[in-house]
Amino acid sequence: MIEPSNGHGNGTPRRSLPGVGLVKGLMVTLKHMLQRSITQQYPHVKPDLPPRTRGVIALKEANCTVCYKCSRECPDWCIYIDAHKETHEPASGGRARSVKVLDRFAIDYALCMYCGICVEVCPFDALFWSPEFEYSEYDILKLTHEKEKLEEWTYKVLPPPPLEVGAEPPEEPAPVAVPTAPAASPAPVATAAAPEAAPAEAPAATPARERPPEVELDQETHDRVLAEELAKGTDRRVAEGKARRAAMIEARKKAGGG
Repeated sequence: MIEPSNGHGNGTPRRSLPGVGLVKGLMVTLKHMLQRSITQQYPHVKPDLPPRTRGVIALKEANCTVCYKCSRECPDWCIYIDAHKETHEPASGGRARSVKVLDRFAIDYALCMYCGICVEVCPFDALFWSPEFEYSEYDILKLTHEKEKLEEWTYKVLPPPPLEVGAEPPEEPAPVAVPTAPAASPAPVATAAAPEAAPAEAPAATPARERPPEVELDQETHDRVLAEELAKGTDRRVAEGKARRAAMIEARKKAGGG
């Protein structure tokens, strides 16, 4: 290897020792070999993802009213919903009304492009972004996940973050005024020129959506389901969500008389 002259001496080029370039390259390699590796060995090492990672879309079945808004707005038509109507007798008398009951809610993640439109348009907060990402399959036909699997993913959704310092709290919705019938007034005397008109009927108020009764969790069911799920190797957060859901269902059954 020949290097140019440094400006001293008789101007003849200076020759370096052979193998200097090789030694410099090995020094660079040795420098990086001694540094800590930043590559995570997945799946043996789980990635440390942000808590608000948008991994997969999850469903909270209790909030779904079967309005079909998410399936209509989906640009890929990858949401499948089946439901039927049931007639419920009102608790305080009156007319019976029909209620939609969700039979199937599935999302085909082989078609989903994760745009999040369904999450944005849902008026009852039934769809959420879950940080779960380990749901790959060897068969593309198995990428259609049903509501039971979508419900499990909601157990990993974190609660909303607290408001920042100085932020204004959200406004509470104004109470809906229920129309009342006008006060009775003396009936006018009927004359031949002005016949008596039939009284107008007041519009019937739309019944509010019934909410399930607030009950305390059935602790025995909660502990039993939690122990069973942990014995299966289920993630702690998912196991607690399943146990809480089972305990709430059991408590409502007991409150309703069976």
